Amino acid sequence: MTDLPTPGTDQPHDLIGIGIGPFNLSLAALAHGVPTDRPLAAAFYEQRPAFHWHPGLLIDGASLQVPFLADLVTLADPASPWTFLNYLRSRDRLFPFYFAERFHIQRAEYDAYCRWVTDQLPGLHFSHQVDAVRWNNQRELFEIDFTQLDGEGEAEALGRAHTRNIALGIGTEPYVPEFFKPLTEAENVPVIHSADYLLHRQEILEAPHITVIGSGQSGAEIFLDLLRARPQGHENLHWLARTQAFAPMEYSKLGLEHFTPDYSRYFHALPEAVRDELVPHQWQLHKGIDADTIAAIHDELYRRTLHGGWPDTTLTPGVSVRTAGRVANTRIELHLEHSQQSARSRLTTDAVVLATGYRERSLDRILTGLDPYMRRDASERPRIDDRFRLVLDPTVTGNVYVQNAERHTHGVGAPDLGLAAWRSATILNDLTGTNPYPLPERTAFTTFGLTPQGPRVPAQGPDLIPLARNN
Repeated sequence: MTDLPTPGTDQPHDLIGIGIGPFNLSLAALAHGVPTDRPLAAAFYEQRPAFHWHPGLLIDGASLQVPFLADLVTLADPASPWTFLNYLRSRDRLFPFYFAERFHIQRAEYDAYCRWVTDQLPGLHFSHQVDAVRWNNQRELFEIDFTQLDGEGEAEALGRAHTRNIALGIGTEPYVPEFFKPLTEAENVPVIHSADYLLHRQEILEAPHITVIGSGQSGAEIFLDLLRARPQGHENLHWLARTQAFAPMEYSKLGLEHFTPDYSRYFHALPEAVRDELVPHQWQLHKGIDADTIAAIHDELYRRTLHGGWPDTTLTPGVSVRTAGRVANTRIELHLEHSQQSARSRLTTDAVVLATGYRERSLDRILTGLDPYMRRDASERPRIDDRFRLVLDPTVTGNVYVQNAERHTHGVGAPDLGLAAWRSATILNDLTGTNPYPLPERTAFTTFGLTPQGPRVPAQGPDLIPLARNN
């Protein structure tokens, strides 16, 4: 293993991003176009060898749940070269898209668009694993230790970079209940998370009986895909959900205003205990099922009754899985409980798809070196201010911005693609101390609360040196 050259002490970065998912890719795209006297010195590191957005869920025909305007940049800078429309133009597809009249694009197309951006945008470093982050008091800079990986994912070289600011975009990870973990690791027992569905689709389809667990969009799309692929009268599909119904996502126009900057500011200003109570009750804003997907499932089920009889499917909401285990080494036994009936039962199946969602990756591993400086809330979560900065000790003059790790402070919009460009612009406005991306003062017809929270615009500054912290 070799050491990579370390940047000179007089050449620190203005910004280093850790992780290259859609949110840090949005930040990188807008940082590339910051209209300033000198370019913003930015670099972004990602452990994976290339960009891929939920590859296991790019099911044929599956669409984004946000309009195409929720691309990486448009809602902050419609004139950016990195818009989805410019991507279409570069592929000579503007007219076909125009006549297709699609407001919601397919997931596979969004993935292709993001990969188009990564192929052209400078400053993106894949196969770079960030190992540690420290604050250097003497230099007033963050130190980033990283490992460059080879094509096999093995360590190839070590490196260190210095930066005034950090943007964490390490994303989420699949959530697997503890009692399912041994089954996901066992051979001859196909129990997979929905994140890996397409990788194991054929194996799952070959199982005599299949169970899908989870009431959200991923569970619905997978159930529909399996249903369409199974022979009529021999579907052998079971769909379980903890929610009391296979409920549609809240998609009314006023309901969608929970995904505006106005609501994010309102939510951030609420007391911590109130925020914690609100989030679980807002599940239908982001964990429900798209109405078109529900309709497609019902249409497919109805089509299979046209010649008499019912499809061999069971759709049961209000059920939780208490535990699970193997039966005869090749089958899975699920122990179920129905909340309203106070009844328990067992279900034996041959394959399980866990559409059990995702959890925010812990920041603690990467930020161990900053732990003495971090301020935490009553639940030991990082405190995050209204400009998406970790609240650190005042002796740390640099900023650590977070993306999609702030639901507890900013609400249900944290993982929503529609707020990506606005959040990136907010970060860059704060980081530069100028206002390169003017943001709207009002974004919703709804007035949230009796004392609405107005946007905080950073003071004007002559250069790219970040403002001092003022927490």
